[in-house]
Amino acid sequence: MNRYEGRCRQTEENEVSDAVELSVVVPVHNEAGNAANLVREIASALEGRAYEMLFVNDASTDSTLDELVEVRKEVPQLRILTHRKNAGQSRAIRTGVMHARAPIVGTLDGDGQNDPADLPELYRTLTRPDAPEKLAMVMGRRAKRQDTAWKRFGSRFANKIRQKILKDGCDDSGCGIKVVKRDVFLRLPYFDHIHRYMPAIIRAEGFTAEFVDVNHRGRVHGASKYTNFGRLWAAFSDLRGVTWLMTRRRLPEDVDEV
Repeated sequence: MNRYEGRCRQTEENEVSDAVELSVVVPVHNEAGNAANLVREIASALEGRAYEMLFVNDASTDSTLDELVEVRKEVPQLRILTHRKNAGQSRAIRTGVMHARAPIVGTLDGDGQNDPADLPELYRTLTRPDAPEKLAMVMGRRAKRQDTAWKRFGSRFANKIRQKILKDGCDDSGCGIKVVKRDVFLRLPYFDHIHRYMPAIIRAEGFTAEFVDVNHRGRVHGASKYTNFGRLWAAFSDLRGVTWLMTRRRLPEDVDEV
């Protein structure tokens, strides 16, 4: 590619960036049967809006990638990114945000349990004219979880512990649907499972988060990638790290150029 072609491509990308209001990032790993349906649901929920969606295939070993390539023929707003090696949900989300073109990014889980119909309300809440100046994220709170009793118990137990330690106002850290300002997201430190601690990390960075009740649906295809014991084991390790990280952050409040 010569310099002229490179400048033209950069100009086109900047024009797209100016036009897109919302980028929806969806991490998927072995979600055959769910991925294509979710693409269509997002397209329906955001019809008439200036948006794009980025599905990040985290090295799936089933037909997830094939499904996405096929459904892209129906939904031109779909962009497909694929990891060569499985790197986990948090890394897949970060990959999507780094490639996003809009100033606001929405995320939801790839299993279809988050309802894309909630995205417009979350977006309106974040971008409303009277929103607090430091509001950086609006996160869903699953009012009626469609999971097993054992899974709900594990989540309640873990959330009580993390809330007692972090005091970030979040009582449903596992809810995957949220909207966040892209520039704020990219300021946050990266670590595995950060998507479960974003309210606390965002507060530590000097911003605020709000929470809105959202719909929750049962899984139709596939199986959960997590277990209660696996979550709890990771949670205790993560909590120590997040607590340390929050105590080591120092804020300048704001920056003035003189």
